[in-house]
Amino acid sequence: MSNQVISTSSAPAALGPYSQAIKAGSMVFCSGQIPINPATGAIEAVTVEDQTRQAITNLKNVLEAAGAGLDRVVKTTVFIADMDDFAAVNGVYAELFGDTKPARSCVESSRLPKGAKIEIEAIACI
Repeated sequence: MSNQVISTSSAPAALGPYSQAIKAGSMVFCSGQIPINPATGAIEAVTVEDQTRQAITNLKNVLEAAGAGLDRVVKTTVFIADMDDFAAVNGVYAELFGDTKPARSCVESSRLPKGAKIEIEAIACI
């Protein structure tokens, strides 16, 4: 089985020496997505709800470039800067993932790249 690098301009470019995602067989391993607007390269969203929406949109775009989608996600890890935002994040997360509810971990992180309030990584099946 060979690994395939997944890259799309519809999501932010990697901020370091890693890929947006790796496709290995029928699995896609997505790197964490923060709420960067890929068109501007900046975090424009202010609220945690809007940042969650942008991070999940970025994740969706990476998944689609790999031939998957949010409905194919089996596991996510959510990193939030403030656990007090848990309920707000859950509201947007539930809305965007719909009836497909992947397994998930959520942890508070003292600091995320570029001062983001949220980062989400995922594993999906194709």
